[in-house]
Amino acid sequence: MLENNPSSSRTGKGIRQDKEKLPPISDKFYFAIGEVGKLCHLEPHVLRYWEQEFPQLKPSKRSGNRRYYEAKDIVLVRCIKTLLYEEGYTIEGARALLSREESKQNRPEHYTQEFTNFIIAKLENLLEEMNSDVEEGVVS
Repeated sequence: MLENNPSSSRTGKGIRQDKEKLPPISDKFYFAIGEVGKLCHLEPHVLRYWEQEFPQLKPSKRSGNRRYYEAKDIVLVRCIKTLLYEEGYTIEGARALLSREESKQNRPEHYTQEFTNFIIAKLENLLEEMNSDVEEGVVS
């Protein structure tokens, strides 16, 4: 659980600054909102709110207005979470950044090299942290 994770802390109302590892995204085609919440360590109400704030986040809706996310949506949610919770962007700033990236391509599902480099840098930082934890004996 997040509450028992010493590397997780709460700031503000319901905002988490997490350094914990997110679970891998499975090979499924569609994920329910609860599954996405668990994969991203977010509550479903946060995901529903972000759908209103970020036009890029549009899960499929089926009978009964149930939301079904694809793997690319989960990657986007994780990116939004990083921008907001770790990078300190406001919702407006994160929305603008994602919109700029989207407008650089005619097809929104493809990210630009600049955005790809941003993600690679974040992953490299995470890898360095994990390696230092292993070297220090923090991870068993």
